[in-house]
Amino acid sequence: MKNKIHAHVPYPQLSENLAYLVERRINPEIYLPAEALDRMVWEELGVQAQTLHSAGLAVTIHSPFMDLNPGALDTSIREATRRRIRQVFKAAELLRPRVIVVHPGFDELHYGENRLVWLNNSIDFWREFVPCAKELDTVLAVENIFEREPSTLRALLESIDAPCFRHCFDVGHWNMFTTVRMEEWFAELGPYIGESHIHDNHGQTDEHLPLGEGEIDFDLFFGLLKHYAPGAVWTIEAHSIEHQQRALKSIQNYL
Repeated sequence: MKNKIHAHVPYPQLSENLAYLVERRINPEIYLPAEALDRMVWEELGVQAQTLHSAGLAVTIHSPFMDLNPGALDTSIREATRRRIRQVFKAAELLRPRVIVVHPGFDELHYGENRLVWLNNSIDFWREFVPCAKELDTVLAVENIFEREPSTLRALLESIDAPCFRHCFDVGHWNMFTTVRMEEWFAELGPYIGESHIHDNHGQTDEHLPLGEGEIDFDLFFGLLKHYAPGAVWTIEAHSIEHQQRALKSIQNYL
């Protein structure tokens, strides 16, 4: 169970934290922002990947997401998104991640009347990358962000219908944006979950608190996660070392 726990690490901070990760036996989820991909020294990433693998650590990747949208109605936005995901897969060839987390880019406010157009664009987009994921023996996991309920993500997952295309359930985003109970979300998407992002908040802002320091019912959450997706990766999304350490301590109660 401990080997399934990962922790958020932005790539610009990987070098300075590499020894810490190895010493503490922390599997990283490496966030690759767009600017890091554009400035990437691929030989350096290869050395970092070898260090992590030699230490017996597993890796997941969080893809860039700012301004990107795989289902965008504007073809130029889809092309920009495609370019970024291709860069992510180039990094994945070195990092050999268990999971690559991606954002869907959907929100009801912008795409309500164009939901089906967005969905069809997104289906076509991800079908291009499913063979790449299969070849690398990794899983693309689409994360809930602004979704009020799970029907759009379920339609995407069902349409792709591939074991290497799964769902990343972000419990913090669920608490902020979703209007259905956690049990209802898991009843719809639980079997599709390949990873979960674990952080806490009070329902108003994306605070990324250590679990147990906000209002989320983590007894319920972990019970559902273990029931529906016992093989899922658990990723702590803390944005400071202090929060990460507190979260790693608190999560021991659920192992």
